[in-house]
Amino acid sequence: MPKVFFSYSHADEALRDQIETQLALLKRQGIIDVWHDRRIGAGREFAREIDQHVESDEIILLLVSADFLASDYCYEKEMLRALTRHDAGEAVVIPVILRACDWHGAPFGKLNAVPRDGKPITQFADRDAAMLEVARAVRSVAERFGSVASPKKTAQDVARSSLQGALSPRSSNLRLAKTFNDKDKDEFRTEGFEYLSRFFENSIAELSKRNPGIEATFRKIDANRFVAKAYRNGRSATSCTVFMGGMMGNGISYLARETTESNSHNEMLTVEADDQALYFQSFGMAVGRGNRQKLSYEGAAELYWTMFIEPLQQGK
Repeated sequence: MPKVFFSYSHADEALRDQIETQLALLKRQGIIDVWHDRRIGAGREFAREIDQHVESDEIILLLVSADFLASDYCYEKEMLRALTRHDAGEAVVIPVILRACDWHGAPFGKLNAVPRDGKPITQFADRDAAMLEVARAVRSVAERFGSVASPKKTAQDVARSSLQGALSPRSSNLRLAKTFNDKDKDEFRTEGFEYLSRFFENSIAELSKRNPGIEATFRKIDANRFVAKAYRNGRSATSCTVFMGGMMGNGISYLARETTESNSHNEMLTVEADDQALYFQSFGMAVGRGNRQKLSYEGAAELYWTMFIEPLQQGK
């Protein structure tokens, strides 16, 4: 079973966790094993443990960001050694572009990166889709190791085969404009609403668990509406209704109270598209939130959750 090593900056730990979650099925199926420095036990020598995995693991993921490139340890101790093994056919290195940075001139710039065309994961409207590309790339390489039946073949043979296959040299300048129809936008909105609903339900449960004196509730009214409410020592502290439709028809609205009405909102997300992806964009109606940036499902959920929890955090 090939082992996957994460080379990353701790500034990107949250993104690393999300990628590891996408690899969970591969681990369950016994296709890969995964290791990173958070697995180092108490009393173990940090540098020695990392060096051991850089020198022995068959698949090495470089989680690329400006912080990764700025880290002397990531760059000199991990990345350069990993590329030496890659060039020798002893391992397969896969650059994973997390955040926008000037990575093409780096020593690994010659390799095909994921997601496709080296687009940073954080620029995808749907980050899960971007991380799924990473999982598929890992599966493709790992299955090449798993398919070796002859005892005469070594990890070097498989690594070289992988380099000639999934990671063969080619241009990364392959992006073409995409178009999205009304059905695509409706499905994006519906899936986004379902993500928001799950996000709020899970966050409400954790909010109550972590904070004594806070009781929070979540109610899914129907397929198009949910209500969240929080109490501090039994007194109402914050509430909201999130619903699809309303006055604009094609958005997801937030109203800072519990209601069955759909004719007003404090904030609204509309489905927009560029030449590559669908995304949410807020109206910027909430005070201090005038920046109409492109939002993924997660970004949209965090925006609405921040609006919900701020009264609690400010003690209102």
